[in-house]
Amino acid sequence: MENFDRKKHWENIYQTKQPNEVSWYEPTPETSLDFINQFNVPTTAKIIDIGGGDSFLVDHLLRKGYQDITVLDISETAIGKAKKRLGKQAEKVKWVVTDVAKFQSTEPYDFWHDRAAFHFLTDEQEISSYLETAQRSIKPTGILVIGTFSEQGPTKCSGIEIKQYSENSMIERLKNIFDKIKCITLDHKTPFGTIQNFVFCSFKKIQIT
Repeated sequence: MENFDRKKHWENIYQTKQPNEVSWYEPTPETSLDFINQFNVPTTAKIIDIGGGDSFLVDHLLRKGYQDITVLDISETAIGKAKKRLGKQAEKVKWVVTDVAKFQSTEPYDFWHDRAAFHFLTDEQEISSYLETAQRSIKPTGILVIGTFSEQGPTKCSGIEIKQYSENSMIERLKNIFDKIKCITLDHKTPFGTIQNFVFCSFKKIQIT
């Protein structure tokens, strides 16, 4: 899409929609929380939520006592909504407004979480940049969790095209830098009653000896 202004697009979405008027609305992000529980991520871990926007994951993490949370989103409006919702609690969170394809991390993370941001990257250079940043930013013992639309899921979201993944294509795309731990598929029911099929995969870094 030539001359597509991704930031302007998402600012407009968050300026004109209420939380329950977007397809990704999820008051309790059970799948994401399940992965965190499965890996016994300690409350002292450095966690980053990619494309977290005004997602409710940060609310649940704070409630569970997590002390080092970063939320990254391209939309300043989305992050502003999350801050307003959290009130004083927002001061406990690090907020980063940037396009993840251009993100340059300065911190090492124990847990990198991405629910439905990665699939918006359709340009090969941007996908490679994202994965290189993740590889650099995740600690040797850290975990990467990515959730995307599956090959049975939508081909567009919020009016723009996405890149679908299967378990195999996700593993293939990451195989040189990450080893798969576990993949699952699941149906997300939107506020509009439609069903979106997702694939979620967890990975660990390949250890170079």
